[in-house]
Amino acid sequence: MLTLFDYLPSQNAWKIRQLLAQLQLGYRTEFISIFEGQGQQPAYLQINPTGAVPAIRLVDGRVLAESNAILSFLARGTEYLPDAAFEQAKAMQWLCFEGDYVQSSIATLRHWTLTGKSARRPQELIASKRATSIKVLEILDRELTARCFLAGEAYSIADISIYAYVHLAADADLPIGDFKAVQRWLERVRAQPRHLAQVYPYSIDPSSVRELA
Repeated sequence: MLTLFDYLPSQNAWKIRQLLAQLQLGYRTEFISIFEGQGQQPAYLQINPTGAVPAIRLVDGRVLAESNAILSFLARGTEYLPDAAFEQAKAMQWLCFEGDYVQSSIATLRHWTLTGKSARRPQELIASKRATSIKVLEILDRELTARCFLAGEAYSIADISIYAYVHLAADADLPIGDFKAVQRWLERVRAQPRHLAQVYPYSIDPSSVRELA
């Protein structure tokens, strides 16, 4: 059985839980105490060199890290990743956008806000993250005005990936309600079969207020 290395408050790990639920694939879970340093232990670094979650281990022992790489691997041959080369590339385009822009803005700002780390960051940096986050929401709103889902007219791993942190933008005091096309898209994603609505707050982990080593 596939093993998922997980940390419940991580929305990157949520992406994999979500796809596995929609694929109705069984798996076992190993939880990694990221902020207590478990991710930096030698045994886990052999699974994911960055020490982060998620990662998966296949039945044959092979391991794969990085949420968007795992999504693309698990979705091959399913309805969540198109077969045609160009349509696949469009999905990959949005996975890259998520990794390059959403992670460094909305996801980071939300984490700092919820764990009290914003007070330990320069205000110029906070302002920069906020400006980039607004730009990300503007791009998504413009793109989603023209179609139902990010990579086309069908729900895909592109939507799973970007939904993970964008739907929680209000946690970072971002005005997501101002972006009407994004709001309609969020509702379409939530309406998908076997959607996992539960979000685990950082507050369930007292160690989350620590800085990563």
